[in-house]
Parts: sequence; structure tokens; C-alpha cells
Amino acid sequence: MNRELVVNVTSAEINIALCEDKVLVELNREQAKTGFAVGDIYLGKVRKIMPGLNAAFVNIGHERDAFIHYQDLGQHFSSLDKIVSSYAPGKRGLKLETLKIDAGIPRDGKIGTFLQVGQTVMVQIVKEAISTKGPRLTSDISLAGRNVVLVPFSSKVFLSQKIRSNEAKKRLRRVAANVLPKNFGVIIRTAAENATDIDVEQDILAAVEKWNKICQQIRRHSAPSLLMGEMSRANTIIRDNLDGSFSQICVDDDAMYNEIRNYIRAVDPEKEKIVKLYRGTVPIFDNFDISRQIKSLFAKYVSLKRGAYLIIESTEAMNVIDVNSGNRTKAEDNQEQTAMEVNLAAAAEIARQLRLRDLGGIVIVDFIDLHKAQNRQTLLEEMTRLMAKDKARHKILPLTKFGLMQITRQRIRPVAVKDIQDVCPTCGGTGKIQPTVLLDRKIENQISLLTQERGHRYIKLVVSPYVAAFLNKGVWSLKLRWEWRYKAWIEIVADQSVGIVDVHYRDRHDNELLNTKHGTQERA
Repeated sequence: MNRELVVNVTSAEINIALCEDKVLVELNREQAKTGFAVGDIYLGKVRKIMPGLNAAFVNIGHERDAFIHYQDLGQHFSSLDKIVSSYAPGKRGLKLETLKIDAGIPRDGKIGTFLQVGQTVMVQIVKEAISTKGPRLTSDISLAGRNVVLVPFSSKVFLSQKIRSNEAKKRLRRVAANVLPKNFGVIIRTAAENATDIDVEQDILAAVEKWNKICQQIRRHSAPSLLMGEMSRANTIIRDNLDGSFSQICVDDDAMYNEIRNYIRAVDPEKEKIVKLYRGTVPIFDNFDISRQIKSLFAKYVSLKRGAYLIIESTEAMNVIDVNSGNRTKAEDNQEQTAMEVNLAAAAEIARQLRLRDLGGIVIVDFIDLHKAQNRQTLLEEMTRLMAKDKARHKILPLTKFGLMQITRQRIRPVAVKDIQDVCPTCGGTGKIQPTVLLDRKIENQISLLTQERGHRYIKLVVSPYVAAFLNKGVWSLKLRWEWRYKAWIEIVADQSVGIVDVHYRDRHDNELLNTKHGTQERA
């Protein structure tokens, strides 16, 4: 698989697109200089105890107080509190290596037993502020590196479940045991399987040194304050994804280019050459066809091959995805086979959309009804396989008797893009239409359906004058390309009465070939 990371830097935000085989699969937007990112470690001050929720609100400097539940205090919160208290001004400070670890806090305890209003606590952000909610916190601190995740107050070595080789497991356990100080544990990541012993050792020692610096920061700051900021989002993605499949990392900003190059030089010098500075006159996202994909993939209607499509609606309570076969079922006899083919194609797109839009909470998918139990099971297994590469925690339930699939998915960051619809130029902003940049792709999908599956060799497209001019533009116009590709005669007719994104597909006798309205297909 060919993977590319494209980074667009503006004065207001950093946009990071991850593409696999030229297809956009992840889009991250990081506001410039806002802080409060996942992984950041803060010295906070308890503002309010909520006994009913068994939780507390903590001031970490964000405009809204952050939230921490009792279960997120961590088993060794008492020992962490000792460390924090020992680095108060005028105190000597305790070393974790020499500390006697207290017994873990009870699972069914009360937060008021361990936290009081005004208390200073060390916390780490596990979920960014979303909508009206402040950041979500934990006191179970962990420090992520390229090959390992350091876990203070532990003494265990955990390995990624994706490491299958017994020899690699034994080697990595031995390396970790030899270098880990007392009272430090570690989670060995999948990337460590192909790393050298020295790389793993240096990663662990660097994380331990980072922990010591964080403790020293406590003495120099008063709550609320940042003790350690996570690396930039671009470098975080590189850290978690960098492998042999990365072909290039393209950046359009000198400072970010140098930051990424220096990071890769430190962790994997051989891959430094894949980092490239983009100096083109065309915006970087346009050059890599990412802007178009953003418009396409974040729209309410998402087209699939052969006329099928998805409708995606998001509410405060849940996200709903409706699978539609479009006009396919009218031309095919085997309804069960057609439904299965559409559902499998939809499952692949849905898995990508969940990851791309970072849809979290409850997701309800209304697949086309399947009557055979074997097909329903096959669809469940395929959905499970497709979502296996999604790093967000998720759970998939079998199809109900109504053909609904329930998915729960963790979301730790705000939605990257909330609304990409264009304001309708006709109504002056009182209504919305789908982005016009997608119209040629939708027209081509319908032409493909009419020519390859229904055998039509003449298609009359009745469109607005603006669309007609666009389709006929240039020597090698879209119209000519479609005629050559689909071996059919295509006539473009400009009609002032047709809406700007409306398209009518007709035969030689002006009979409608498809029942379409406002660029959407009739639901089967």
C-alpha cells in the first residue's frame, strides 16, 4: 500500500491529510497555538467535586474546566500525588525509582476521598474539548515514543497483540527488562518488532528522561500550567504510522518541513529523504486532489460505484447512515445478490467514512435487507475486517431483523470538517445544494450505469448553461473523454430552466432514462 502524508499550513490551522493509494483516509485539523491536545500533561487545580457523578472539574487553563472521573484517576493516584506534592516550592522532590508505591486505590471508591477543591494534580488529556464539553482527563500518565509507551508506577512489560513472533516477544521483553528503572513499566508497540535493541533501549531511556523533566517542571510552575506538550499533530501521525509503506511526506511550510525532517532524522534517518517541501503555485491540497475528495467525502450524499449511494446524517444523539441501491435494482433480477453487492461496497465506504469524519458515539447503519442468514453473517464479518485498521476503539453488533447494524466508536477529537456544502447561488443563502465540484463525477457515474449495464449508446444530457459550458470546455473536453471511454454518443443540451446542479438523462425521443431530482437518485 502506497501512503502519503500531505501537510498544509496556514496562519490559523494546520491541515494534515493521510492518503492510501491516492485516496484520502484521514483528515486532521489542528488549530495553530491553541494547545490542549491529546497527550499533553498539565498541572491542574481542582475546581469542583461532583459526588453524584463521582467526578471532578479541573482547571488546566482551558476556557472550560476539564473533566476527570474517579475511574480515570489511575490505580496509583496516591503515589502520583506524593510525587507532585514533593516537588512543591521549597521541597526536595522524590525520585520515582526510590519511591515505595502505595497500594492501588479501590475500584469502587469515592472521588472525594482523594481529591479536594484547590488541590494541585498532574493530569493528561485523553479527549480534546468537543462542542460545549471541556477536555477529558486522566491521572494514569503515559509517555508515548516511537517504539514504546512508558507507564510510570508500574513494573510490567506489555506487548502489542499484533506482535506474533515468539522470538520477537522474548527479545523485546529482555531488552525492556534490562533497561527499565524500578517502578517503571512499558507497553511495547508494534513498530518495535522490526526495531533494533539499541533503538528500543534509547526510546525507553528518552521517555524516562522526559518523565524526570516533567517532575522538575512542577517546581517551576503553579497550577494551571502546561508541563509537557505533545509533539505536533503531524509528527504524532508520523510517529504512529511511519513504516516502509510511506512513499512521501509533502509539506508547504518551511518551518513545519524542518520540524518533520528533524524528527524523522532522529527516529529513522534512512527515511529522511521522503520528506519534501512543496513550492508549487497551485495550493498543495488541490495539487494532490485532496480538496476535491474533502468536498466529496464529507457531503451528505456519498456516491458509490454503479449508481448506489449513502446518506449520512449526524445528530447530537447519534449518527445515521442509510444505504441505497439507487437505480440498480430496476435492471437486475437477483435482488438478494444485488443487495449483497451493494451492502459490501457500502461497508467498505462506511469504514472509511467513520475514520475520515471521525464519527463517534453511536452509529446506526441501515443496510439493504438481506433474507439469507449466511449473507448477514458475511456482511458482519466483512465490516469487522474493514474496521480492524481503525485505531479508535469500536464495537460492531450483528444485524437486527430490521437490517440495522449498530456500531459504537470512540472519538477523542472534534470533527475535522462539519459542513462543506456550498451556499445555493440561486436562493442567496436560504437553502443549500451539494457542492458543484462533484457534479461531473456524479454525471459520469450515471453514464457508466446507463452504458455499461443498460446498454444505451446515445444519451442526451439536459443541463444548465453553466454546466454545459464546463462539460464542453477545451479540446479534450469531458464530453469527448466520456464518449471515448464509454463508446457512446453524448449530446449536451443547455437549458436555462434547469437548476444549476440538475441533470436530465434522456434518449433520442426525449424519454427520461433515470428518475433523478436535484442530483440525487430515486431510492430503491
